[in-house]
Amino acid sequence: MKSTPWKVKELNRKIEHFEVSYHKKDQVVLLEDDKHKLIMVNKKPEFFYYEGKIVPTLKLLQDKEVLKKITVDMGAVKFVVNGADIMRPGIVEIEDGIEKEGFIVIIDVNNKKPLAVGVALLSSEEMRSSGGGKVIKNIHYVGDDLWKRE
Repeated sequence: MKSTPWKVKELNRKIEHFEVSYHKKDQVVLLEDDKHKLIMVNKKPEFFYYEGKIVPTLKLLQDKEVLKKITVDMGAVKFVVNGADIMRPGIVEIEDGIEKEGFIVIIDVNNKKPLAVGVALLSSEEMRSSGGGKVIKNIHYVGDDLWKRE
């Protein structure tokens, strides 16, 4: 595992669109292996890279709301936390402003806890009018390799 120290200013510049920032005394390290690039802040995994873009981890999303949300029914939870993509019939709530190809957090209807991070295959409006099929690609979920590293 390769470890590279980063300047906080550099991280803040890369994540400003998430409306999250860190203090200059925070310790930032980029950890890389064959499968993942993970940004650790004060020894906590806060972000990871997906197709060259920085994405918040589920650990960060438990503390801060930085992504648009999709709420799934309890019947979908076991599939989502096993890495399945999110199908339209399992969704009960779609937050406004979701853009196609944007990163979103998937939460469950009862506990409102983050279950997964996904890439929207459709916009909010397109999802609402969709009758079925896959609408979100699951890229990070509770119990996956990234989660276990956290």
